[in-house]
Amino acid sequence: MLFSKKAQAPGITASAALRLGFFICLACLLGAGLLLYAPAGRPVAALDGITVYGNGFPLSSHGRNLTPDGYNIGLKYQCVEFVKRYYLQHYNHRMPDTYGHAFSFFDAAVPDGGLNQRRGLLQYKNGGKTLPQKGDILVFGRAWYNPYGHVAVVAKTEADKVEYIQQNSFSAHASLPVVRRADGARAVRNKRLLGWLRMPAGGKDD
Repeated sequence: MLFSKKAQAPGITASAALRLGFFICLACLLGAGLLLYAPAGRPVAALDGITVYGNGFPLSSHGRNLTPDGYNIGLKYQCVEFVKRYYLQHYNHRMPDTYGHAFSFFDAAVPDGGLNQRRGLLQYKNGGKTLPQKGDILVFGRAWYNPYGHVAVVAKTEADKVEYIQQNSFSAHASLPVVRRADGARAVRNKRLLGWLRMPAGGKDD
């Protein structure tokens, strides 16, 4: 009589189990985070009378926001839409280039303190000689979880931190620490923060 060994199910290696656990935890965190997003179009905050709206889901958009004469403010209710709406309503500023993802607001070819021609604004790099001030646009680079970058508006600055307001994020309000580097210069501590844009002198006062 012949006997055959039962086939054994392949086991899960320790590394595979760790990867699986990581992705399960990540999915849970993302799912919980999405519950924090305000419904699309709901006012959640304001800066200088300009409203920040909920977006419902990070990747959603709800039509393009255009002025009556066709100026492109952006896709509702993405981060870029709030930033451009704030600059239009608060500073009466229209960007020469009205399109582009958030990360493209920072032009690496522009020298520190030079004019970013696409946006019509002065540009400063993080870690340079100039710290952000109220009204500046913070520009964050891309990440594996966000290929579009992010933009926000500085609401307040203190010696040790920068507070900002944003659209299409878990929270409309956030802050970043200001630290002193080894060379004595001060910088905003965030690896993704490329720099900030500012109204040129002669723009509307706060």
